[in-house]
Amino acid sequence: MNQALFDGIIQSHQDLFLENDSNKPSLNYSSDDEIYRTAKGACLKLGFIEKDAECLGYAWQKMIFETKSLDPSQWPDKANYFNINSQPSKDAFPVCDRNLGLYVVAPDAKWIEYLAKQNVPTIQLRFKSDDQKLIESEIIKSVEAVKGSQSRLFINDHWKLAIKHQAYGVHLGQEDLDIADINQIRRSGLRLGLSTHGYAEMIKADEHSPSYIALGAVFPTTLKKMETAPQGIGRLYRYAKLMSHYPLVAIGGIDESNMSAALKSGVGSAAVVRAVINAEDPALAINRLKENFN
Repeated sequence: MNQALFDGIIQSHQDLFLENDSNKPSLNYSSDDEIYRTAKGACLKLGFIEKDAECLGYAWQKMIFETKSLDPSQWPDKANYFNINSQPSKDAFPVCDRNLGLYVVAPDAKWIEYLAKQNVPTIQLRFKSDDQKLIESEIIKSVEAVKGSQSRLFINDHWKLAIKHQAYGVHLGQEDLDIADINQIRRSGLRLGLSTHGYAEMIKADEHSPSYIALGAVFPTTLKKMETAPQGIGRLYRYAKLMSHYPLVAIGGIDESNMSAALKSGVGSAAVVRAVINAEDPALAINRLKENFN
C-alpha cells in the first residue's frame, strides 16, 4: 500500500465520507496492483460500499496511469476511467430532454391528472398493488390524463403495461433490470429511466444506454429501504460530473429546502414525492419548486 496516497485521498475528500460498515478494512482485492489496492482501501475508509470501492480502485489506477500523477486531491470523473462510453451506443434508448425539470412521483391516476393540469413537466406513476386489473386501470387512466398536456409520463416497474398503453416511458430500479425485458422495451420506442445509488450501479445502468439516469438517494428518505446510506451533495456532484453525457435526475429526500443545492451539481432534474404529495397546498408547492428551474 502507498500510505501517503491512502492518507491523502481520505484527507482530500472528506466531503464524500459516510459512516457505515464499509469503513472496515477489506480482504477482497481482485488485483495485486498497489494503486488499485491503495485507492480501494481509501474509498472503503471513506464509507463507499464494497462494490463501489472496487470500481473506484480500478478507476484510480487508470487515472494515475493516464495522468502520471499521484496527486490525492484528484478524483476519477472521466467516463473512460470506469470503462463507460461517453458516446451514445447504436442501441441507445430514445433521448430525453437534458433538462427534465421538476419531476413528481405520484401514487395514483388522480394525482397524475392533477399534476398534468399543473403543467408539471415530468411525472411518474408509482402505483403499488397486487391487483393486476387495478394496476392496468390506473395506468390507462394515467396515460389518458396526460394526453394534450405538456407532461411526460413514466410508469414505474410495470413495463409491459406501459408498452401496451403507450406511455411516454418506463422507470426501473436496479432490482428490475434482472427481470425486465430491456430489449422489448427498447423495441417499443419508449424512453427508459434507471435508478442508481453509486458507481457500480451507474456502470450497470450505462450498459443499457437508457434515456436518463437517476442519482441518489441524495438525502434521507422514508419512502423506500435503501441498500446504501444517503449519498449527500458531495457524492452527487461527483456522480453528475461522471455521467454528464446523460440527462440526469437527482432523487431521494429532495424538497424546497435542498433542491437548489442538488441542482447546482449539474443535474437537469430533481424528483420529489412528499414535497408535493404531502403538501398542504400542492399547487403552491409545485409553483415554488418550479422556481428552481427558471
